[in-house]
Parts: sequence; C-alpha cells; structure tokens
Amino acid sequence: MTPELTYLLLTAILTGALWIPVVIGYVKTRGPLQPADYVVAPTSPLPPWVNRANRAQINAVENLVTFATVVLIAHAAGISTAVTVNAAAVYFYARLAHAVVHITGFSLFRARTLLFTVAWIAFMTFAVEVLRHAF
Repeated sequence: MTPELTYLLLTAILTGALWIPVVIGYVKTRGPLQPADYVVAPTSPLPPWVNRANRAQINAVENLVTFATVVLIAHAAGISTAVTVNAAAVYFYARLAHAVVHITGFSLFRARTLLFTVAWIAFMTFAVEVLRHAF
C-alpha cells in the first residue's frame, strides 16, 4: 500500500470514529434511546461539546470525499511523489488536530480555522501535483 493510501485509510478511520463522542454525549445527556425516540427524536438541549463533536464529524465526512477522490485518482494513475506523500501526511495530521480542537472548543489563535486551512492547502497541493503529472 502506498503512503498516500495509508493516510487515506487513517483519515477514513478517524472520520469513521468521530461519531463515538457524539453518541457518548447524547447518551450521557439524554440517556439510552427509548422506542418512542425512534419515532420523534429527542430535542432536549445538548452540551456545547456534543454539538461541536457533531459538527466535527459532519465536517470530516464532507472533507473526506474530496481528499479520497484525489488520492484514489492519483493511485489509479500511478502518481506518487514526495509532494503527494507529504501532502497526504499533512492533511491527515491537520484533520486529526482539527477534530480535537473542534471538539474541545480550543479557540486560541483561531486554531480550528488555521488547522482547517492547513488541511485544505495540503489537499490543494496534492490535487495540483496530480494535475501536474497527469498532463
């Protein structure tokens, strides 16, 4: 497996695991689901960290689609360079830190926005490198 695919796998695992804090928060706040909850979802307020965890998970899913697309296209085209490897690594670690910062609510230095931007730049760098080698 290429390093880029390894980082894609790690990113997918991270994204797939981000629902866990959300469920823990729901259960701690509202208790286990009851049969009636499947008909009408509970609407009692949730702690801010649970809402942030939910947004972090949604954001991770949204961003996984574009990252996975460029990594899989690069793999199918046989494109793997130092730039794509490093961009994939930066993307994964920035997304991991973004999730932690988002859930905890750490707001110094606009860390969440900074980390999102770092991941986006890594994604764009990866995509441009693939385009550069495709033509």
